[in-house]
Amino acid sequence: MKLVILSGLSGSGKSVALHTLEDLGYYCIDNLPLFLLHDLVHGLGKAALTELLTHTAVGIDARTSADQLRLLPELIRTAQEHGVECRVIFLETHPDTLMRRFSETRRRHPLTRGDRALSEAVALERELLAPIRACADLCLDTTLTNVHELRDQVRGWLVGSASPKASIVLQSFGFKHGVPQEVDFVFDVRCLPNPHWQAELKPLTGRDAPVIAFLEASAAVRQMSLDLQTFFRQWIPSFETDGRSYLTIAIGCTGGQHRSVYMTETLRRSFEADGHRVIVRHRELP
Repeated sequence: MKLVILSGLSGSGKSVALHTLEDLGYYCIDNLPLFLLHDLVHGLGKAALTELLTHTAVGIDARTSADQLRLLPELIRTAQEHGVECRVIFLETHPDTLMRRFSETRRRHPLTRGDRALSEAVALERELLAPIRACADLCLDTTLTNVHELRDQVRGWLVGSASPKASIVLQSFGFKHGVPQEVDFVFDVRCLPNPHWQAELKPLTGRDAPVIAFLEASAAVRQMSLDLQTFFRQWIPSFETDGRSYLTIAIGCTGGQHRSVYMTETLRRSFEADGHRVIVRHRELP
């Protein structure tokens, strides 16, 4: 069981870091009061909850009372006594940079009040969160860090320098039924030989052996398959480095029964061989 406690100054990138943890497979809970963290830590010893929350990340900010924040070191010791691998990440940024970020985004600092200026709120938050910073395993200064660099730093500390493999959603479809919406890539394979015009192949699909044999006998089919696999092997790592946790790819032919289904299944095997988690949907098949 792994528990990451994420905290830091408002405007230092906690939301980016928490989303990165979510992409790494952590069950993320933002702005959890410490008295609930106490209940969570004690519940982690229960088999059912431990199985559900094998990787948990909890975001804590300055809205938690100072009295509760001082209890954090004891909570961490309790978690470790329950066999939980507990790590604390703290993000901080230079006050001038925080002031500029809040001014540019026009967001209200969580500790500002009618009689409390932004500069006073930033200073007060740093003071309130001092107990968390004191017990942090990793302190990251994000003053000069962009969102991509922050993601890389969080990933690198937790799982090593390599970016996690993106999950792939593959979908075959027929153009005559419309192009899928909200996909990252659409590829048209209507230029390939069409099994539809072979009487014995017409009722079959791209998952059936006779259709597969027919298509794989074509040099054009083999070349397109190779080109698509080469393209994705070249560029998916760049998307992963950029923080993408999943990609959706649609392959279309005329009816969505033969060529697109075959190519989708071919890509599935290629992606799985490269270590990706793959979900396949054949939109036009029953």
